Amino acid sequence: MLIVLGGLPATGKTTLARLLASRTGAIHLRVDTIEQAVLRSGLARHPVGPVGYVVGYALAEEQLRQGHTVIAESVNPLAVTRDAWRDAAVRAGVPVLEVEIVCSDPDEHRRRAHSRGVDIPDLPLPGWEQIVELDYEPWHRNRLVVDTAGQEPEASLGPLVAAVLRASRG
Repeated sequence: MLIVLGGLPATGKTTLARLLASRTGAIHLRVDTIEQAVLRSGLARHPVGPVGYVVGYALAEEQLRQGHTVIAESVNPLAVTRDAWRDAAVRAGVPVLEVEIVCSDPDEHRRRAHSRGVDIPDLPLPGWEQIVELDYEPWHRNRLVVDTAGQEPEASLGPLVAAVLRASRG
């Protein structure tokens, strides 16, 4: 199955994706990692545009066709990107679980944005003003919403794991 994790920067997507991958053995594809590799190649400059997503869709589809569960993690701000992840799952003939990660407490979200560290060399992290001004389209279809505000990552992981188990049973 394909598990698509999206949400604004600093909501906890990467933390949850890593925990879920560890718990389930799924492959974690992170668009930030792909984009930084493209930048290091010298073939592009920041921002790289859609290339990170397009590579992500291809990698996800290939891994899904090989029978792996894939966690695709990115901001996923636009309906077109959300549709493209779903299309990769449809082409591979597997179910998709779409998940929006949010932090409903703006003060906590701001603190996270200011205090988080860079775990990918040279990755430019957006500041709070960039996060709140980001073009982030509302979701127009069913998805699981996981609110990470006021709880430890393991607590946020619980509903996600339960949804994955339900979706994998069909």
